[in-house]
Amino acid sequence: MQHVSLQAATTLTEWSMRTIRRRLADGTLRCAADNEAYHKTMICFDSIKHEICVALAPEDIELIESADAGNVTAQNDLALLFLEQNKPKSAVYWLELAAKQQAADAMHLLGNCYLTGNGLAKDDNLAMMWIAKAASLGHSIALSQIQSIHMN
Repeated sequence: MQHVSLQAATTLTEWSMRTIRRRLADGTLRCAADNEAYHKTMICFDSIKHEICVALAPEDIELIESADAGNVTAQNDLALLFLEQNKPKSAVYWLELAAKQQAADAMHLLGNCYLTGNGLAKDDNLAMMWIAKAASLGHSIALSQIQSIHMN
C-alpha cells in the first residue's frame, strides 16, 4: 500500500483531523505524490505505519487499501479488526461506510454499538433503526433481536 485517505489515517492512528493536517503542514507526514488523481488528499502509508493504533498482519494492509477504496466487505472486515482490538471509535467509521452501502452485517454491528454506547453515544432509537434495517435484509441475528423485542 502506498497511500490512504485523510479519514482512513484518522481511524488508523486515532489522531484528530487537526493533528493530521498539522503534521502534514510541518512535514511529519507526507502527502502522496499523485493526489490530483484521487481528487482528495492522500497520505503516504509509510509516514503513519508506526503510529497505527492496532496490530496489523501483512494481509491487513490490503484490507485497509480495499476498505479505503470503498469495498464494502473490506470496510466491514476492517471494522471487525478494530472492534476485536478494542478500538470502537475507529470501527464505527468503517461500519457507517459499509452500512450506507446496505451491508446487513455492518448495520447490525452499528446498531449494537449504538445500543451499548460502544464507540459512540448510546442511542436506542438509532440502535433500533440499524438493527431493523439489518433484519429487513435478512440478517438472522438482527431478526432474532427484533422478534425478541416484539415479544417483550
